[in-house]
Amino acid sequence: MTSRFTELAVDCHDPERLAAFWCEVLDFKVIDRNERTVEIGSWEPTVEEVLARQMPPTLLFVQVPEGKTVKNRLHLDVSPIDGSTDDEVTRLLGLGATRRDVGQGPDRRWVVMADPEGNEFCVLRTLAPPA
Repeated sequence: MTSRFTELAVDCHDPERLAAFWCEVLDFKVIDRNERTVEIGSWEPTVEEVLARQMPPTLLFVQVPEGKTVKNRLHLDVSPIDGSTDDEVTRLLGLGATRRDVGQGPDRRWVVMADPEGNEFCVLRTLAPPA
């Protein structure tokens, strides 16, 4: 018996706003929505593809009444693919992200940020080819 990692659910106040933010960050598109949820991904899942092999998971933003109160125990890491880490941090700040200090210290090789609702994520080293 096997399961597949098909989606990561994120509780939030405004699913449309967070979906729009993460679509810009990851170059994803909205693949499903209803009154309380918005799902985004790099592909539109089909049962046949999920059964055949592990595919990239989607992000599902779910509207909840309570706010975020503590550091996330699970977070996303993103790696720039066509520019420097510093350039990507600047781009993400322009999209509405903020820098976050979670005690990572000055000698880190990543940048901790938060999305518009305060969910932490990390920007890791660039994967762009050297100039």
